[in-house]
Amino acid sequence: MGAVSPDLLKAHDQLAAAAPTERKLDAKTRELIALAVAVTTRCDGCIAVHSDAARKAGASKEEVVEALGVAVALNAGAALVYTARAFEAFTGESG
Repeated sequence: MGAVSPDLLKAHDQLAAAAPTERKLDAKTRELIALAVAVTTRCDGCIAVHSDAARKAGASKEEVVEALGVAVALNAGAALVYTARAFEAFTGESG
């Protein structure tokens, strides 16, 4: 892909590197957030990369479970919102 569209990969790399120079979150916290986001976006590659990075940043199993629990809760909340929308679409009723 890079040979066909080098600008696409360059843009991705620039976006990924656009983090603030003075970071407020430590590497472990950033990787735990990234791992939870990877689960919510269902990205296998991201899960692999950020699991490894979280491990290398010193995340414990318990911290990973807590971060993943946040992802589960968020997905459940999103499913509830979209369930209401689906029911409204089916019934034609709001609320």
